[in-house]
Amino acid sequence: MITRHICQNGLRIVLENIPTVRSVAIGVWIGAGSRYEDKDNNGISHFLEHMLFKGTKERSAREIAEAFDSIGGQVNAFTSKEYTCYYAKVLDNHASHALSILGDMFFNSEFDPTELNKEKNVVLEEIKMYEDTPDDIVHDLLGEAVYETHPLGYPILGTAETIASFTQEKLKKYVYEMYTPDQVVVSIAGNVDDSFIKEVEALFGHYKRETHGHQTLEKPSFHSQHLVKKKETEQAHLCFGFDGLPLGHKDSYSLIVMNNVLGGSMSSRLFQEVREERGLAYSVFSYHSAHHDSGMLTVYAGTGVDQLDSLYETLQSTLVKFKQNGMTAKELMHTKEQLKGNLMLGLESTNARMSRNGKNELMLNRHRTMDEMIERIDSVSLESVRSVADLVLTDDFAVSLISPNEIKPKSFV
Repeated sequence: MITRHICQNGLRIVLENIPTVRSVAIGVWIGAGSRYEDKDNNGISHFLEHMLFKGTKERSAREIAEAFDSIGGQVNAFTSKEYTCYYAKVLDNHASHALSILGDMFFNSEFDPTELNKEKNVVLEEIKMYEDTPDDIVHDLLGEAVYETHPLGYPILGTAETIASFTQEKLKKYVYEMYTPDQVVVSIAGNVDDSFIKEVEALFGHYKRETHGHQTLEKPSFHSQHLVKKKETEQAHLCFGFDGLPLGHKDSYSLIVMNNVLGGSMSSRLFQEVREERGLAYSVFSYHSAHHDSGMLTVYAGTGVDQLDSLYETLQSTLVKFKQNGMTAKELMHTKEQLKGNLMLGLESTNARMSRNGKNELMLNRHRTMDEMIERIDSVSLESVRSVADLVLTDDFAVSLISPNEIKPKSFV
């Protein structure tokens, strides 16, 4: 059972007691990601994620790392388009200690100029590493094709130019404006009871900042552009992008089922047709990204340049056939069971439960029980999937391509 508590400053706490484990996962979730940035500070949310580990008034970067290593704990963070999360997983008897360190990082990070300059180089190396993985950057290129100048199309890592511009003052200003109590959720899952909420509230429940920048979000327009980027690679990397559904949409579960049958598993249509039947690609899959007010269904595959035409046509024909004929009753039954199995198996760790609860509280402000989610999956019908396919799988899709010598498939416009 999940306990929710709202502090007097508006910060939210969610706790799920799991008495059968000996670990505790604690996550601090902030509604700050690349979507909330502009051209001048693109990448600052992710850069802050790095800098919160680089020293506070009480601890150096080494002491933060040693504080978790010395108790056998794990600490990490990640940044997405719409949120940032700092989290730790420790044995239950170290939960209070882990919470205090996360609080120290959250409130007392100094953003020392010397550490800041070192970390700029680290992030620049991260960007270079990312640029060396074309099967990753083709997804960013798709975001650029779909969202153009809208912040949802910005790279989460930022650019070399924006990273170079970050200063201690800029970081502190961004934290003050974006890390406001109304946009922070502390999520805990594991072997702690509701009394732990008081410890969280004592640490996080009283700071005050004016609310900035979260009140209005500009809904992005979907653009069906085709973009190609030249890169000397062994393979061509291809993505299709379709206008999807926002978080919490009434047809979300039908879309989840549809995506799983299309390209979400080894038995999916795309995997079987592209890889197993035709041998055109090693990696082929689809996934749906949902945001506050929009979403995108992405199809990806990589292949040799000499097979690019065949791959493009096979992806298209598979999607057209699915839209025209829908899925079979057997596929629907198998997919429902697979999704329910994945759902239950995925919640066996305290980290997974902490993540699910934190994201649901921050992004949706609600939580569904396991029974409710299973009921939603079971309620999906052949007709509801066909309806979603008609809505999403239109001819107005975007395409991104990473290709040596800018070689394109004949169908590429």
